[in-house]
Amino acid sequence: SSCSKDPGTGGSSTITGKVYVKEYNPDFTYLLSEYWGADVEVFLIFGDGITYNERIWTGPDGDFEFRYMRKGSYRIYVYSKDSTMTAPSGTIAVYRDVEITENGQIVDAGTITVFDN
Repeated sequence: SSCSKDPGTGGSSTITGKVYVKEYNPDFTYLLSEYWGADVEVFLIFGDGITYNERIWTGPDGDFEFRYMRKGSYRIYVYSKDSTMTAPSGTIAVYRDVEITENGQIVDAGTITVFDN
């Protein structure tokens, strides 16, 4: 019988991506500026988890990297201001799902765009 490991740390794969920020006025009617998000918190959930397992911050150019991941499914999220202004807290999570299918893989989660004001 084989022993399969769950998603998580201890592997040889990497998940990469970038965070891009669009900054608006308070009622989201006018775009003030846009830029790569430096020092933005990025969260990673392993498999079917409901809370984050790892948390990192983006680098100066908005880049992030989760290293030493095993095969499996992962969910990345970053907090954003709610441009629809319907969330009671004013903040929502922007999700990106990725899958690592082989050892030594580099999976690009792409660019996650968030809003600020």
